[in-house]
Amino acid sequence: MNPASDSATHHRWLTDDEQRVWRSYLQATTLLEDHLDRQLQRDAGMPHIYYGLLVTLADAPRRRLRMTELAMKAKITRSRLSHAIARLEQNGWVRREDCASDKRGQFAVLTDKGTEVLRRTAPGHVTAVRQALFERLTPEQQKALGEIMEIVAEGLQPDEAGADLPWLR
Repeated sequence: MNPASDSATHHRWLTDDEQRVWRSYLQATTLLEDHLDRQLQRDAGMPHIYYGLLVTLADAPRRRLRMTELAMKAKITRSRLSHAIARLEQNGWVRREDCASDKRGQFAVLTDKGTEVLRRTAPGHVTAVRQALFERLTPEQQKALGEIMEIVAEGLQPDEAGADLPWLR
């Protein structure tokens, strides 16, 4: 669609260059996510989102985070997180602990078994990320991509109360 074909409304349509960038972005992110998902399914029997949760817990103090904080860091809804944690619990990679100070709150805790899965899986995952992304870009392109993604992420995470963010749903 373009503005010339829609005179009844005042939409600001994407330019041809913007449309090309947008479609390239969509294709690249879809293919990258699929590539990483397949690698992790093959090497560890888990989707990329689960791997990200394990890494986030591994980086946390005492390998534990409140479920609400984990949802925020993973940028997913609380119900999606709850489902993922249930699956990770079934594998013995994560356990839940009740929060002593808040009877409704829970922690997700990375188990020793989960830590071992990460130890075995991380080298293959890093290789897949390097091959799919970083080896295709110059250092300058990598820096620019990082800066661009930070700007986009910051713009999509408003600080005001009532913002419609996944982890608040």
